[in-house]
Amino acid sequence: MEASDAYRHCEQIVRTRARNFAYGIRLLRPPERAALSAVYAFARRVDDIGDGDDPPQVRLAGLAEVRAQLAVLDRPGADVGDDPVLIALADAATHYPIPLAAFSELIDGCEADVRGTSYESIEDLVGYCRLVAGSIGRLSLGVFGASDLVKAEPLADALGVALQLTNILRDIREDAQSGRTYLPAEDLVRFGHPADLAGADLPDLADVVRYEAQRAQDWYATGLQLIPMLDRRGAACTGAMAGIYRRLLDRIAADPSAALSARASLPAWEKAVVAVRALSGGIR
Repeated sequence: MEASDAYRHCEQIVRTRARNFAYGIRLLRPPERAALSAVYAFARRVDDIGDGDDPPQVRLAGLAEVRAQLAVLDRPGADVGDDPVLIALADAATHYPIPLAAFSELIDGCEADVRGTSYESIEDLVGYCRLVAGSIGRLSLGVFGASDLVKAEPLADALGVALQLTNILRDIREDAQSGRTYLPAEDLVRFGHPADLAGADLPDLADVVRYEAQRAQDWYATGLQLIPMLDRRGAACTGAMAGIYRRLLDRIAADPSAALSARASLPAWEKAVVAVRALSGGIR
């Protein structure tokens, strides 16, 4: 398979499976758009295995397999067969300094999901967020580049934490029904709630949702300092992604009860407005 065909396959995955991110990715120049699509397609593969319905041991074996695929990509002139995602990612890594080792952190986080790991403190949860989302921020930075990579990397990591905390607040009910509790146990107990929400009828968590939403806003405030370090297209892509998720967080914080009863989302027109504003430099 030609690399161009492999990239088109990855871009289709982004359009259909990562719609919030697609609004940002489409703002990049075609080469960067293709490279970042390859990054997200491989990340989606990891997530799909971790979130699948197979028994835990089967999912852990699947994650071990993608970890082995990642090891192959690190070899010069690696033969990745006819797998379009691996073909695209291998090609992207020859053109951009993508830190492929960061995918190992994503796999570590997904293994924690499969094992049903819970989090006692916010520090524990932030550590998880760095694995599954900060890693994506750093991988993306490999495509964008930055005026000062040493300063930019922790900011990309912080923005990933902000986005993942938003995801966690959006998915509280869905995660509980799947047997998972991501909110820190000590925070739940502090507000008078059970430390483990898995499989139970959810109490009114509006107080803890607002508390964690403010923490997420603090991470956005830090992470968005990354944008001035990026070129115009990289800043637009990052600003669109962050802007969409930040608006989603605002909606959750404004009405936690509604967000707990149904999965919060933004309409397509509102996402488009955020993307246009980001392209014009409105989120710098």
